[in-house]
Amino acid sequence: MKLNKPLLYAAALSVFFSLMASSAFGQATRTWVSGVGDDANPCARTAPCKTFAGAIAKTATGGEIDVLDPGGFGALTITKSISIESVGVVAGVLVSGTSGIVVNAPGAVVVLRGLTFEGLGSSLNGIELDAGAALYVQDCTINAFQNGIYIDPTSGQSNVFVSNTIVRNSSANGILFNPSGSAKVLGSLDNVKSENNAAAGVGANVTASAQANISVQSSRSANNGTGILASGGAGLSNLISLSEVTVFGNTIGLSAQSGGRILSFENNKILDNETNGVPSGMLAPQ
Repeated sequence: MKLNKPLLYAAALSVFFSLMASSAFGQATRTWVSGVGDDANPCARTAPCKTFAGAIAKTATGGEIDVLDPGGFGALTITKSISIESVGVVAGVLVSGTSGIVVNAPGAVVVLRGLTFEGLGSSLNGIELDAGAALYVQDCTINAFQNGIYIDPTSGQSNVFVSNTIVRNSSANGILFNPSGSAKVLGSLDNVKSENNAAAGVGANVTASAQANISVQSSRSANNGTGILASGGAGLSNLISLSEVTVFGNTIGLSAQSGGRILSFENNKILDNETNGVPSGMLAPQ
């Protein structure tokens, strides 16, 4: 039998490139976790992983980890663009003495949706952003950490969007923007409830030549040490603006100090704090 060398060569090339593609593109664009999964699995829907850490290693940059059913999925450090999504089921991040999810991914976009963070009163930060282009926190509950959400880049610009989220019972701050060095943070909080946190419900603390510009709208900061805190910075380098925000039952309602500024639209409710405080300036409703 005479062999057809061109066909054999083509077949060999096909196998070679198939193997190369499998090696280079072995990570899936969508993976799955389950409370009864196993990190030895490929993280497919029919063979899900057990933890977020197990799944992210098998998920391509820019891909998505989805939660199949209730479970505790562990702490995670994120170093690339990724979405972690849970809809309608409990997706727990239970930690003791550490942070829940840490984002250290320069230039990356990270989405965290539908997660429940529990720090047991002894943990560092529920969600921590050290570096990243954009962080979206949606439909999450964060309980009993030192800081519920802690944003502390040292360079570059980070855009942070928090919506439909509850942050409570922190031993320090509910949500703290703490940029330093040359970092710039643009933050948007929409329908956020920050409650019963020992220090600030929502705070921005700016050091060095860093900048923070935070918009808070349709939200509540209640029963904290300070409801809204802007500390540090000069000029407009540290600015928090409030629209349709209730600041209630705090030891201090509004506190702008050391160059920080709080601008209030005329549609906010600052009431029944031990000291209500005053905004740095008033704005007419848009």
